[in-house]
Amino acid sequence: MQQLEPAVQEKINQWLQGSYDETTKKEIQQLLDDQKYTDLTDAFYRDLEFGTGGLRGIMGAGSNRVNKYTIGTATQGLSNYLKKTYPNEQIKVAIAHDSRNNADFFAKTTADVFSANGIHVYFFKALRPTPELSYAIRTLGCKSGVMLTASHNPKEYNGYKAYDEYGGQFVSPADTNVMNEVSAIKTIDEVKFDRIEENVELIGEEIDAKYLKDILTLSVSNEAIQRQKDLKIVYSPIHGTGITLVPKALAEFGFENVILVDEQATPDGNFPTVVYPNPEEKEAMTLSLKKAKETDADLVLATDPDGDRVGIAVKDDKNEWILLNGNQTGSLLLNYLMTAWEESGKLTGKEYVVKTVVTTYLIDKIAASKNISCYNTLTGFKYIGQLITELLGKEVFIAGGEESYGYLVGAFSRDKDAVVSAAFISEMTAFYKDKGSSLYEALVEMYLKYGLYKEKLISITKKGKSGAEEIKAMIEKFRTTPPKQLGGSKVVVLKDYEKGVETDLNSGKTSKLDFPTSDVLQFITEDGSIISARPSGTEPKIKFYCSVNGPLESKETYNETAQKLEDKIDTIMKDLNV
Repeated sequence: MQQLEPAVQEKINQWLQGSYDETTKKEIQQLLDDQKYTDLTDAFYRDLEFGTGGLRGIMGAGSNRVNKYTIGTATQGLSNYLKKTYPNEQIKVAIAHDSRNNADFFAKTTADVFSANGIHVYFFKALRPTPELSYAIRTLGCKSGVMLTASHNPKEYNGYKAYDEYGGQFVSPADTNVMNEVSAIKTIDEVKFDRIEENVELIGEEIDAKYLKDILTLSVSNEAIQRQKDLKIVYSPIHGTGITLVPKALAEFGFENVILVDEQATPDGNFPTVVYPNPEEKEAMTLSLKKAKETDADLVLATDPDGDRVGIAVKDDKNEWILLNGNQTGSLLLNYLMTAWEESGKLTGKEYVVKTVVTTYLIDKIAASKNISCYNTLTGFKYIGQLITELLGKEVFIAGGEESYGYLVGAFSRDKDAVVSAAFISEMTAFYKDKGSSLYEALVEMYLKYGLYKEKLISITKKGKSGAEEIKAMIEKFRTTPPKQLGGSKVVVLKDYEKGVETDLNSGKTSKLDFPTSDVLQFITEDGSIISARPSGTEPKIKFYCSVNGPLESKETYNETAQKLEDKIDTIMKDLNV
């Protein structure tokens, strides 16, 4: 008969005998009575780890679950960190939550603990998108903030994103210091749960109005919007927070024909119409595309539950709806903004855009052609946010983005922002329509001018302890014996972000990479292909980001050239022998 490991049983006993509520204890006892040992082991075999971005996990009773007590412990640790970091100061924080089940309860728990620690809490009285929380932290002079969300994970999950005083997620060394404070809490009795009501201040519509007013100042094609105000935009918040601000933002910008996907317009933590509430998933866009066909729309927009990612669909040259990937949308958006700034005489030589090292290098090429700086950061939008803060007052930020559907226009937030992105993707569509072009035609024109860039993410899953060891061995092998050739082209540069070294494989010369340490390898070939290998920090996966490119001779050869590049990616993966 299956038995519980002694360490798991000991942790269960601590919860059954400790200062936990009766409902929680009953839930655990029921699992014991029903001999659900696998479930109990998963719930108690470890403490849910507070990582660099906060917490994320399945909801339920247990030390490895998201619940009142793991949320409370995280908040107590963050409170301790803030009080040590800002002694003798009045500390203010902001809290928001998305549409997930229990997110409002976890937000209240977070507010309770902060307030009990003498910290002033600005509490959004109803669900709001992640980027608005980032904006509120900066606008209200907070030292930190928390967003209760599990982004686009399935409905069983919830989570806790912790932010710094600049409105970005914590970066080194602060992230480690916060994690240390959280892990230093050894018993639930150390957590102050007794809310001090006068320390909690409700916020909402006044922040919405200020935020919308600010992002409207960024608009660069007002006249085109006025002429194209009837542009048909289909929008779905996929049961999430986008419904609170995206339609309002589109209206503020001047769009008068926004068509909601009704089946997905109501916030609902069960996400009843989708498997994964993620605009990166084709299945999540099905209802939006159906509505677009019915209404003969110009553009489809869909945002994830916490309103930081946006996916889009456009009509191709055959009038068929196609989904654009994150690299295509990011390239189009940044190209539009750089072009619009150039055409309106706004460029002074101090402007820049920013992206991650695994995002298309087409953006670098476009920026170079316009004498705009293009910075690259490690994967994770917090690094983009950090750079924006560092360059404030020195250089002018236009926009930034990453391949995983996250973009930011203007420096009002420090996180990816689907609200401002949806507004500017719509503005971009109006801009091109005003010139007699569709977004698809603009995409092909961009490729004609700068070359056709094709990107693909390939994830390989290796489960369990042996899988983790396999992934480690795989990345180590690439590190010590990099491939000589990929896709028929010689590998000429190896970038090792863990060692912080770039090696010219022809001459053997090395130079320093100015990045924080991260387990990422990049191979660059003679013909400009870039292959990045990166073990996932949260899943048993190794990810390969392949970027290949070549000239596009004519519009007519677009599909043929794209297929050749797709075949080249397949060859590269075979050459990597994974």
